[in-house]
Amino acid sequence: MTTTDRVVTAPSTAYHTPTKQRRRQINVGRVLAWAALVLAIAITLLPFYWMLRTALSNNRALAAESGSLLPADFTLGPFKRVFGLASTEEALAEGGSGASINFWLYLRNSIIVATSITVGQVCFSAMAAYAFARLNWPGRDKVFFLFLTALMVPPIFTSLPNFLLMKELGLLNTLGGIILPFLFMTPFAVFFLRQFFLGVPKEIEEAAMIDGAGHLRVFFRIVLPMSGAPVATLALLTYITAWNEYFWPLLVAQEEKARVLTVALGVFKSQTPQGAPDWAGLMAATLVAAVPILLLFLAFGKKVVNSIGFSGLK
Repeated sequence: MTTTDRVVTAPSTAYHTPTKQRRRQINVGRVLAWAALVLAIAITLLPFYWMLRTALSNNRALAAESGSLLPADFTLGPFKRVFGLASTEEALAEGGSGASINFWLYLRNSIIVATSITVGQVCFSAMAAYAFARLNWPGRDKVFFLFLTALMVPPIFTSLPNFLLMKELGLLNTLGGIILPFLFMTPFAVFFLRQFFLGVPKEIEEAAMIDGAGHLRVFFRIVLPMSGAPVATLALLTYITAWNEYFWPLLVAQEEKARVLTVALGVFKSQTPQGAPDWAGLMAATLVAAVPILLLFLAFGKKVVNSIGFSGLK
C-alpha cells in the first residue's frame, strides 16, 4: 500500500508545481501593469493638482515656497478675487494685481458661444453626413472628396476672410461674430458621422420607407436615435474646441461685453501693475473655467468610450 501511494502522489505534486509558478508570474505581471497605470494617472493628474495647489496659495508666498507640494500660506483669496468677492485692498495684501475680472459675464459668453457652435455643427454636420452616406445624387462622391480637401487647409488661412466678412456684416464685438464662422458643418464632423451612417443597415431604412416615411423622418426618427454614441462624442469634441478657442474671439471681440473666458484670462494675466502676474488668481480662474468641461466628461464619458468602436448598433 505504501508503494502504491508513493506512485500516485508523486506525479500529482509534479503536476501542480508549474501551475503555482505560472500563477506567481501572472500576479507579478498584474502588479507591474497596475503600477505603470497608477504612475501614468499620477503624471496626468499632476498638472491639475499643481493648479489647485497654486489656486489655494497666497501669491506673495509662492516664490518663497515654490517647491512645496502643499499650498503656500493656504487661503481662499484667489477664488474670492475671481468671483469678485474681494476688495482691492484685500487683493493687494495677498499679492494680487488688484485688477478685476468680470468672471460671470465671461463665463456666460463662453457658455453661449460654445453651446451655439456645438448645436449648429452637430445638427448641420449630421444632415450633411446622411446626405453623403445615403442619398444618391449626381457627383456625390466627387463633392465629398472636394469637401474633405478642406481638412488640409489650416484654419489660420480663413481668419482674414472671415474677419472681413464679419466687419461687412457689422458683427464685430458681438457674440454672433464669434459664433457664425463656426456654426455650420466642418469637414471632420461630416466625415466622422458619415462613416457611422454607412454602417447603419439599409434594411431598417427601407422598411420605414415602405411604411411611408420620407428621408427626413427616417433621419430624425431612426438614424439619429441609433447614432447617440458618435453624436455625443462629436458634440463633446466640438464643445471643447469651441470652449478653448482663443485667437478668433480675440480677433473679433475687443470689447468686454463680447469677451469670452479664454480671452479674459489672458487679459487678466496682463493686468499686472505690480510687475508680477497674479498666478494664484489666474490658476483659480483657470480651475473654475475647467469645471464645465469636467462635468461634460462625467456626463458623456461612457458614450465616448462606446463610440470608439462604433458599437452603437446591436
